[in-house]
This record gives sequence, structure tokens and C-alpha cells, in this order.
Amino acid sequence: MRSPTPRRTRRRVAVVTATAALALTLATPATAGDTADHGRGHDRTYSITVMGTSDLHGNVLNWDYFKDAEYDDSAHNDVGLAKISTLVDQVRADRGARNTLLVDAGDTIQGTSLAYYYAKVEPITEGGVHPMAAAMNAIGYDAAALGNHEFNYGIPLLRTFQRQLDFPLLGANATSARTGKPAFAPYVIETLHPRGGKPVRVGILGLTNPGIAIWDKANVEGQMQFGGLVEAAQRYVPEMRRKGADVVIVSAHSGADTSSSYGDALPFPENAATLVAQQVPGIDAILVGHAHQEIPERVVTNTATGKPVVLSEPLRWGMRLSTFDVDLTFHRGRWTVDGVEADVLNANTVPEDPEIVDLLADEQATVVAYVNSVIGTSTEAMSAATARYEDTAALDLINHVQAQAVQAELTGADADLPVLSIAAPFNREAAIPAGEVSVRDVAGLYIYDNTLMGIRLTGAQVKAYLEKSAEYFKPVTAAGTYASADLTNAPTATAPNGTPDYNDDVMRGLDAPLTYDIDLGQPVGSRITGLAYDGTPVTDGQDFVVAINNYRQSGGGSFPGVTSAPVLVNRQVEIRQLLIDWVTEQQVIDPATFSSTNPDWRLTFGEQPLTITP
Repeated sequence: MRSPTPRRTRRRVAVVTATAALALTLATPATAGDTADHGRGHDRTYSITVMGTSDLHGNVLNWDYFKDAEYDDSAHNDVGLAKISTLVDQVRADRGARNTLLVDAGDTIQGTSLAYYYAKVEPITEGGVHPMAAAMNAIGYDAAALGNHEFNYGIPLLRTFQRQLDFPLLGANATSARTGKPAFAPYVIETLHPRGGKPVRVGILGLTNPGIAIWDKANVEGQMQFGGLVEAAQRYVPEMRRKGADVVIVSAHSGADTSSSYGDALPFPENAATLVAQQVPGIDAILVGHAHQEIPERVVTNTATGKPVVLSEPLRWGMRLSTFDVDLTFHRGRWTVDGVEADVLNANTVPEDPEIVDLLADEQATVVAYVNSVIGTSTEAMSAATARYEDTAALDLINHVQAQAVQAELTGADADLPVLSIAAPFNREAAIPAGEVSVRDVAGLYIYDNTLMGIRLTGAQVKAYLEKSAEYFKPVTAAGTYASADLTNAPTATAPNGTPDYNDDVMRGLDAPLTYDIDLGQPVGSRITGLAYDGTPVTDGQDFVVAINNYRQSGGGSFPGVTSAPVLVNRQVEIRQLLIDWVTEQQVIDPATFSSTNPDWRLTFGEQPLTITP
């Protein structure tokens, strides 16, 4: 790692609980910087700008490790902190660096091959600085909230990352399971200095997602607890005000549209940013994260005060930079907020900051060489492009490897049970080429850092599980030909914007086929027909072992039966790594050995299969 050139001036005032940090930037609008008399006696005005990122997910550079090329998508978005750095420099130059702050709303250290490499292949717990820490320090973040994916690699690695940051990592609703005290700093109060005026104190409150208790149960159980966002804000916002905060900004790793993927498994909603704005007085703006949505500006009215609270979410991966322009007036000895305006800046409008690119050139070269290393060959090409609506060899490969790994761990009577496996189409662009296969080809099939588990389910529970998965599909009224978009990603009460692909689980048998139809002419809950194992109808009382990932087993997606099912296997190894190890050991991927010619499952209307076009 190259030594960064010092470019940023830093302020640090009143960090609460020395163990935490949150990244927030307050930047001033173009006319801000100096206090001014606007004809109202001695009232003075001042403007600041708070910049915000969220859901960076290990993206430092504008690079797609699965394609081994610059990142691009259908909207021609760019990604990465090197792009964000250029935008931040522009805002600081426009508003005046002394009038700005920079904040992040979480999910920082997971999501790319770069992040995985420095967590698992060459972990920072054994030396070295995390690339995300190096980049964020160089850019000059002021605070960052914890995201749920910060816990994917365990608390020791998270604490190592935290120590490497030059700014606090914040999580007001993350507490010690032993003492009940904050496990991270709840908030930080920054001070900005208008020329010739009284300092402005900006409180930044960090809130993380309660779902961590479910999604990373194996890493946090007995060590940390995660309460509700509203409850934490109700405690700490008044405290920040009492300690002199003139402005209160919340950095929340929680979506704006109130919903919970885990149903009623927890008493606190997953996406609660709007609830915080409505129910907690004293907040001026909320930087929203977790939902991966682009919200330039949304105004929510606080029900107690009637005052507006401005929300903004900067999409994901460093594609956008949120800006909150906060106008203040100094009157009778104190600053008050006159108004807040928010917007997002697009990273594809600027070049990468060469300082950030150069800073991490060695790390980038190391990871690119790793992901491009050849580990085997494939007899034919496999693609996940259609896996969300038809049986594919690509998902069969995942299920085969998972089921084999679980079967190898079974003992006693459980070893005689039939083994099933579930997998979802995580990445529509994933593909295994014919011929040489690299690490990045295999890793593209499984982009999340889930670990492998094995549970016991009855036939009735297997059917109920598949019924839940079938909620992913929209209903049809006749047999025929349909575009895939007209059938997939159905909105539900828990996913009002459409069920994500990762909740479209496919189940498959290891030693014999599990076959079933999904009849989209039937109502939700009654769609699975013809469920059979090895050609024989599955009975309610029949026992199966099911290979499942830790996210799903712990309640992610709110699938029935899994959280209370007996756990027979808990490998605590990433499924991605299991796939890489399997290909390395086998050397040859031959779909004929694990994927049947006839589909194990299909979409139908009654007994008529549907024809689906991309």
C-alpha cells in the first residue's frame, strides 16, 4: 500500500464511547462559509453541507472483479471510493472544506473480491490495513455507521478494521450482551467554525440494523445485541441536544420504506428510517442505507413537532454521493436550522481520484491476479441468467456442492436420510465458461459471504418452504408465453418493491431428484404441485436433511420452519470457498454428473408448462 498524501483537515469533538465511529460529511452550499447580516438586526446565517455514502460493499475502484473489466451496467453507473473522492473534492472546493462533513451509512467491508481477499485470504487480523480503511482515511471521512455486513467476518476482524479508521464507527443500538452498554460509540459531535461567528456543533448519530441478530447469529450471539432504531434515537437525540448539538444528522443502516424481510422474527423493523424521522423529535436529516435505493430527497414530517426531516439515500457501491445542504440562523445566542435540502451526485460524471487509485495499486494487482487464477476446466458453459425462472445447471452446481459437503458431515441415523439443498440466483450475470475456469468465474455464482449449515425438515416443512419461495412469482390467468419480468419479483407485504432474486430458492436432491411444479394459476400458499423424491410423492412425515446457508437458517427472508429445525451441520465456512475448493479438487466440471437433462422443477398453469422469454 502506498503512503497517502495528506489532503484533508480533520476535526474531532465529543466522541461518545471511544470504540465507535460513523462517517458523515457536512458541506456548505456555494454561498456559505462566512456569516452575514441579512437585514434582520444582528441575525446571522451560515450554511453547511453534509455528504454521505452508503453500502459501499468493498468497492474502492471502478472495477468488476467477476468480469475482469471496468464496472458497467445498463444505466452506465460507475462505482467505488476513487470516484466518490473526486466528487467530495469538488463539493469541498465549492462549499469550502471548513464547512463540510463526510459520513457513511454502513456495509463497508463486504461485497467484492477485494473485500473478501483481505478478510479471508490475507486477513487484516494477521497484519496489513484494510483497503477500505486506507481509502476512507485518505478521503477524510468524519464518521461511519455500522452496517449488518460489517459482522459477516466476525467481531475480531470488525474490531481490527475499526482500529484502523481515523474516524469513529457508530452504532447506538449495538450493545454488549454481557453489560448492556454500548458496544460502539452511539454518536459523535463535530464542530464547524464559521468565520467570525460562534461554532456550529453537528451531532451525528449512528444506527445499525436489528437484523444482524438473525443474519449473523453465529458471529454475534452471546456477544452483542441489537435494539430498535427508534428506541435508540429516542434515547440519544435528546442527549446530543443537551450536549450542545445545533444540528442532528442520523446515519441509519435501515431503509426508508418500512418493512422487514424477517417478518415478526424480531420486535424491531428492518427498514425503519422513516419511522425514526416521524417518531423522534430533534432530527434534521437522515442519511439512509441498507435498501440500495436512490432517494435524492424525501421529506418526512415529525408527528410530534410538525417539522420536516429530510432523507436521502445514495444508491449503492459508491454510485452516488448524497449531499445535505443545511441553512442555519444565529439568533439570541444560538444556531437554529432554517431548512435542509438534499440531492445526489452521480459518480459516473467524474474520473477516479488518481491518489486513491495509486494508494491501493498493489492491493488491486494482488486481488486481480488471485481472482484470475485458473483452478479447473468445464466441459460446457453454464449460465445463471435464466436461473430465477427455470432449472439450470449453474444452480444445480451450487446445490450439488452444498449437499455433498453436508452429507459428508452427517452421523448416526441422520446419515441415512435423503439430502436436499437450497440455492438462489444471486447473480444474473454469473457464468461458468466452457474450458478454463478461474476463481472469479466460480465466485460469481455466490456473491454473498454465507456459510453452510444442514438442518432436518419434514416433508410438510419442505413443501411449506417451497410455497414461501414461490411467492417470488406473479400470478397468471392462462397458459402461454410470458416475458420473465411479467412473472418474477412479485411485490409482497414484506417486499413492497418486489421480491428480490435472493429469495427465489430452488431445492434439489443429491442422490435422487426432488421434482415439483409451481402452478402460477393457484393462489400463494397453494402453488407447489407434484412434489416427489425419486419419483415417489413426498409425505408430510418424511424426514430430509437440507443444506442451507446461515442467512436463511437464521431467519433471513422469513422462510418457515428453518429457525426451529434441528441443526445437524454447521460448517462455518463460506459457501463461495466450498465451491472454489470443489472445483480445485475435481479439476473438471461436468454438468452431466450433477445436473439432470429433464428439469427438476418448472413453472406451470395447471398441468401446462409456461414458455418464458428473457
